[in-house]
Amino acid sequence: MGCGRHAVSTWDDSGAAVARPAAWTVAALLLAVADALSARFGSVTVRGEVSGFTRATSGHCYFSLKDGEGHGASLRCVMFRRQAGLLQSLPREGQQVEVRGRLSLYEPRGELQLVVESLQSVGAGRLYEEFLRLKARLEQAGWFDLARKRPLPAHPRVIGVITSASGAVWHDVVTTLRRRAPHVRVILYPSLVQGGEAPAALRAALALANARAEVEVILLCRGGGSLEDLWAFNDEQLVMAVAQSPIPVVSGVGHETDITLTDWAADLRAPTPTAAAELVSPARDELLQMLEVRAQSMMRRVHQRLDEAAQRLDLAGLRLRDPRRALQSQGDRLRLAQQRLSGALQGESQRLERQFADRRQRWQHLVERTLREASHELGLREARLKSVDPRGVLSRGYAWIEGAEGRPIVSAASLAVGEGVRAVWADGTAQACITAVEPQLAPPLPPRRTRG
Repeated sequence: MGCGRHAVSTWDDSGAAVARPAAWTVAALLLAVADALSARFGSVTVRGEVSGFTRATSGHCYFSLKDGEGHGASLRCVMFRRQAGLLQSLPREGQQVEVRGRLSLYEPRGELQLVVESLQSVGAGRLYEEFLRLKARLEQAGWFDLARKRPLPAHPRVIGVITSASGAVWHDVVTTLRRRAPHVRVILYPSLVQGGEAPAALRAALALANARAEVEVILLCRGGGSLEDLWAFNDEQLVMAVAQSPIPVVSGVGHETDITLTDWAADLRAPTPTAAAELVSPARDELLQMLEVRAQSMMRRVHQRLDEAAQRLDLAGLRLRDPRRALQSQGDRLRLAQQRLSGALQGESQRLERQFADRRQRWQHLVERTLREASHELGLREARLKSVDPRGVLSRGYAWIEGAEGRPIVSAASLAVGEGVRAVWADGTAQACITAVEPQLAPPLPPRRTRG
């Protein structure tokens, strides 16, 4: 029992006891193998490519070392938290490293593993170098340009998923979509997601989805894995097909730290398949909550408008509560205006009467003065006329002589002998005949005195 082996006895046909080799217990065999490994190898140094590197919440690191020569050999490795804390940077997928540690046997699963005590980089690794070459060539060709990427539909009604029908990814994606957007229809385009035939199967599924044109966005999904496990999503033809897809593509391949070339070519990269489902499906509860908030906001606006209208109606009702009061107010205003108009008319009439009386008095004075002045002027002119009236001269004994036509004769030189004339006195006239004309010579001028 101390060595974990049990002696077993059997009997032959004659009934004699026959000894058989003792049987190992599983734990004892694994312990013996572990002891043999420790005694045979001790501390070893191994070179290979990092694959499937993960770091647990405990701080321990788990990964595999793959043979860099392409033999397909793989060795499970574990690096505990203390040793991992001494690393300057964690190794990346496909990186060529050299580790030193001791071989052991993980008893719960009976797996050989290498407990890593130190790790150092010795190169990028063949597969990772191929990944970088492909990335540089596709990027230079413009397949990763941001200008090629299109916005996703805000509220898709039909979502397509390209993944394995038997994997856990399909279940996770469907569960997420049903939880967040149960009204959305989901269509699966099944495909291989790992292995040599996976790239062609993925391209065929993508072509089928675009040919049917029954979905609004496509999720290209796969679970996590090593660089080799995810290599199908680095296929050059698949990357170009994703970039040229008429339907927007969301890449949800691997875990958050896993990067594939389809991630750069897709219209949007999600860290996980579940995150991809969340990115294309707005949560139904959130949409309903948003609608509820908007509905409440609209109701508040409606109530506010109704309250304002009610206040205006109340104010109008107060103003029109008693029509008689309004009529009385209007009557008061009308009577006041009438009084003001009557007073204004009376005042204007009195002003006009005063103005008229004043102007009439002024005109009367002016007329009287004008008449006095005219009467005085007439008297003066009458006196002047009387003073030059020939009849006044005749009354003093003078007479004037006029011809047959009644024109006065003012010069003796204009008379002719035998001409008939008429003499006019103050008290009568007489006809006469010129018998002789004797012009009177002007008397001589007196002599001028000279100063001597």
